[in-house]
Amino acid sequence: MPPPLIAVTASSPAGALPYIHSLEKRGASVRLFLPGEALSSDDPLQGATALMLTGGPDVDPALYGEIPDPKAHVELNKPRDDTEMQLLKYALAQDLPVFGICRGMQLMNVAFGGRLIQNLPGHRVVEGQDGDGASAHHTVYLSIGSKLAAIMGSGGFMRLNSRHHQGLREAHKAPHLLAAAYSLGDGLIEALESPAHDWVIGVQCHPEREAEVPSAFRRVFQAFVERAELAQERLKAAGLA
Repeated sequence: MPPPLIAVTASSPAGALPYIHSLEKRGASVRLFLPGEALSSDDPLQGATALMLTGGPDVDPALYGEIPDPKAHVELNKPRDDTEMQLLKYALAQDLPVFGICRGMQLMNVAFGGRLIQNLPGHRVVEGQDGDGASAHHTVYLSIGSKLAAIMGSGGFMRLNSRHHQGLREAHKAPHLLAAAYSLGDGLIEALESPAHDWVIGVQCHPEREAEVPSAFRRVFQAFVERAELAQERLKAAGLA
């Protein structure tokens, strides 16, 4: 069987490279989707059997019923919001694996009916959020019993990178998502999972910056690729791939 094809969203080809590298070196093929790209109504993912939503600019507050806070220095990319929302809704309807990273996790929360904190005091904006600026680091508690903990091999405390100025706490979380990790310093949610889907996981950190996260956390990429393989097999058996 050919390697699984994973759809990856990004603002630019250059911004997508670290994510693509993390997937390709674990045996996946990648189809890159850029903002405003024309999508087929029949199969917007164009044969991909999994979706990765990467880091980048802020999610438009209009998508969760708010206007941009002028003090938040919100950076928007509405064509990217539109493209990713279409791809995400299709992937969820087909119960395909979805992995959201930073902005990707935030977009997942909004798509499921949640909201975001537009500006977090003390969280500086890193250029592009997935650029070359230095990352902050903090301690995160990974919930025992979560899918993410199962991938890591155990729950507990981890030291992870942080490159965001927006986020969410329990009051902002979509009702049908579960929080799988929390920041000890400020109580922000650091990972989300959908119990209604086979494999839908979002993380607030940037594991594609592999030198900045523990080796155990990098296992999430292998788990994602393996789920994409299973989805490919399922669709092929059903005559859909």
